[in-house]
Amino acid sequence: MAPSATTCNRPGTAAAASTRPPSYAVMATSPRPAKKKHPLMHLLAGGAAGLVEASVCHPLDTVKTRIQLQGRHSYVSQLPAHDSAVRAVHSTTSTNVSSTAVVQDAVAMNIRRLFSSIAPTQQPGTVAATAPLQHQVLGPIGTARHIIRSEGFAALYKGLTAVYTGIVPKMSIRFLSFEWYRERLSFYSNTYMHRQNSQQQQPLPPGQYTRSVTFLAGLSSGLTEAVLVVTPAEVCKIRMQSDKSPLHNRKYVNVVQTSSVIVREEGLGALYSGVVPTMMRQGCNQAVNFTTYNYFKDTLIQYRKDRGDSSVTGLRPHESLVLGGVSGGLGPVANNPLDVVKTRMQKQIVRNGCKPKYTGLLQSCVLIAKEEGSVALWKGITPRLLRIVPGQAITFTTYEFVSRQLSRHESR
Repeated sequence: MAPSATTCNRPGTAAAASTRPPSYAVMATSPRPAKKKHPLMHLLAGGAAGLVEASVCHPLDTVKTRIQLQGRHSYVSQLPAHDSAVRAVHSTTSTNVSSTAVVQDAVAMNIRRLFSSIAPTQQPGTVAATAPLQHQVLGPIGTARHIIRSEGFAALYKGLTAVYTGIVPKMSIRFLSFEWYRERLSFYSNTYMHRQNSQQQQPLPPGQYTRSVTFLAGLSSGLTEAVLVVTPAEVCKIRMQSDKSPLHNRKYVNVVQTSSVIVREEGLGALYSGVVPTMMRQGCNQAVNFTTYNYFKDTLIQYRKDRGDSSVTGLRPHESLVLGGVSGGLGPVANNPLDVVKTRMQKQIVRNGCKPKYTGLLQSCVLIAKEEGSVALWKGITPRLLRIVPGQAITFTTYEFVSRQLSRHESR
């Protein structure tokens, strides 16, 4: 046999390259279809992610809610009980707003004394009083200090039972419904392209999705979780967070008692107050969140494969942490007015025969902007970002970690 006959099929030669299929190079660089996960994995991983995120970030959510509930006037002060002028203001605040100049000066003096040196705990011989402060609006740190001083450190965790009750099913529904919607939308998209017989755009293989499919799946999952879990849980959480009474004398104690009080006093429909802005907020958040995260995830994995790391199958923990934080911060920047309106609508108590102050999305936006200025629609954006950015980073990192552990256990 001629030597050329033995060398023509040797790997790496030009002759051998010419015998390869035309799509060999494309097949070598294209990612393998991802193995489809069992729905139970999404439920467990999503629930674990939500539990960890809520435990770490709930105090920031309490601060955010208190800031968004501040109106034009901040009613926060702690005045000496032995001051006769201040006691007169405290006794007449609920009945008569007018007062003498002496009393006003006494109030102003004590207010300046308060904010120049805020004590960590309530001093003996003091009473909580209310006085309109037209010039004082507390920021995130000031709000947190005031909550701790007047209600105790545990008050930062008010509403946590409502979050725990809702966070596990919420996250489970979020990730499970996202995967379900993405599979269905991808199937319909591929079927449509096959029927159109498009030569320019071929259907994607299993496990790969277009950005439009991912966006719509995220939007649909956000709407689903808003209706099934988020709205009732948010109503209970906000009622508990807005209750400024001491822990031993609160109207709303836990999620079960809070929901029963709301239903008894206002009806079952009160648990779905603000459902429209909640759906819009959750839909927008998850559409942006999933689209951004999956785009950067696919781009980073492909970049590492192009650099020669052919064994890569997912993100490293620190990569999930960074990408989750970045993707989580984009939605709140765009939809904070929806969150403010949702908070105001869910906090108000609706009585039979009485028209509520906030009745709808558009009416609430116009009313808030008219009474407090358009900037009020962006109240709480700082603590909201401080909560959501690390919260989403923790969520995606925990979800990826638990998914990997479940996948390894399943493959054994």
